[in-house]
Amino acid sequence: MPRAPRGHHHRHRRWLRPAAFAAAALTAWTAAPSAAAPLPPDTARPASCSHTDTVKVPGAAHQRASCLAELTTAGTVASGHTDPADWAGLTPEGLATPRGVPGVQIDGYFPDSSTTNTNHGWNHDSQFVIRLPDRWNGGLVVSGAPGVREQYANDRAFGDWAVANGYAFAATDKGATGAAFHRDGEAPGDALAEGNHRVTQLTRAARQVVARRYHRPPSRTLAMGLSNGGYLVRWQLENHPELYDGGVDWEGTLWRAGGPNLLTFLPPALRHYPVYAAGGAGAGQAHRAMKAAGYPAGSEFLWPFHHQHYWDLTQRIYREELDPGFDGATEAGTPFCAPGTPDCDADYVYAERPAEVRKAVAKIALTGRIGKPLISFHGTYDVLLPISRSSDVYAQLVRREGRGHLHRYYRVEAGTHVDSLADAFPGRVRPLVPCHRSAATALERWLDHGVRPPSSRTLKLPAGADPEKLLTYCPLSG
Repeated sequence: MPRAPRGHHHRHRRWLRPAAFAAAALTAWTAAPSAAAPLPPDTARPASCSHTDTVKVPGAAHQRASCLAELTTAGTVASGHTDPADWAGLTPEGLATPRGVPGVQIDGYFPDSSTTNTNHGWNHDSQFVIRLPDRWNGGLVVSGAPGVREQYANDRAFGDWAVANGYAFAATDKGATGAAFHRDGEAPGDALAEGNHRVTQLTRAARQVVARRYHRPPSRTLAMGLSNGGYLVRWQLENHPELYDGGVDWEGTLWRAGGPNLLTFLPPALRHYPVYAAGGAGAGQAHRAMKAAGYPAGSEFLWPFHHQHYWDLTQRIYREELDPGFDGATEAGTPFCAPGTPDCDADYVYAERPAEVRKAVAKIALTGRIGKPLISFHGTYDVLLPISRSSDVYAQLVRREGRGHLHRYYRVEAGTHVDSLADAFPGRVRPLVPCHRSAATALERWLDHGVRPPSSRTLKLPAGADPEKLLTYCPLSG
């Protein structure tokens, strides 16, 4: 079946699910999770849940409010108000789940023409969830999904923390989901740029919802996100600081038209890792090339998993979104192709691509011009978004723009991109979820009491680290 002509950049493509994308189900960052079931009937509760249907989400095309005895995943899994497949792999198995948070959940979607998100049988993108705890602390946390996941992806990582601490919580799917997200939009870069718009849209709407529910506006609005969601935090604080009081950026993706970005450091991994893994005469040179591309010495034990599940798929689908002309009529390249194969992503060289590719990246590029306090943290063993090519660079951009006084940046020794790998490599990989807790607490003190967080630094992995202790331990002071 022919696809739309490239010259017109028409991107509403045929909705196939080629076998090449089946690997997405194995990929923690780019997983296309199974759709949540239709929402169940409301769980009725007295008094505080009365008149929930009068709380309307401004601009929503559809919404459903539910009275829940439990807003955390301790209850929403059983009640059908979250989707465990959406957050699978992002947190350690032993992460404690808070309980005892009754309140109202609103699920719905904003007007959109794309249909990648099949949750609840809606087949409609720009889905959102808003949770309103009975015991409200006056604040609101807003987030966008990591990778190409859906609106429930942050529920375990920090959604539970937010509502358990009294925050209202709002999250969006960013307007396009799944490994074929690049089919959305009219021109290269549109699907990724839509995510920024959808977070802004949800923030404005959620602030009004909070004011209507609690009869006063939020006293504090925080942006939080991990991976692609961390990128969204940065972009919001750069472009719409008036909507937020501050943000927490968990290993955010860096997009820069001149590089570095995903398309500059993933192809070298695809070229050199197989040679390194094969051993033999070329292994040493390939290893040096991997380190030169940003993959740090000491992280080699993580490379096989990332080669199998991350690097290839991520390169192909994001390259398709930003540079669809590279492989002609082929959609998102050839999986695990060998260098020298025609149109192989292992041979992709961003610097040699036409100017329109950089123009597409410029739609989503970051500048470092944050307008509100931001705390960032990133693992030194992140081998999907190598720290030296991403958050290290972003911290430099912030300082270059004269905004260093608004930023704290913590490099977390032995942290990697998804915390589930801490279960696979106990004591060798440090989970980052407790660093989020520390960062959020530090941000609260910064905003409420003017207590500046500890200076930016590397947080060393404690000697003889107990894996259980690391689930709750991440002081920012050392």
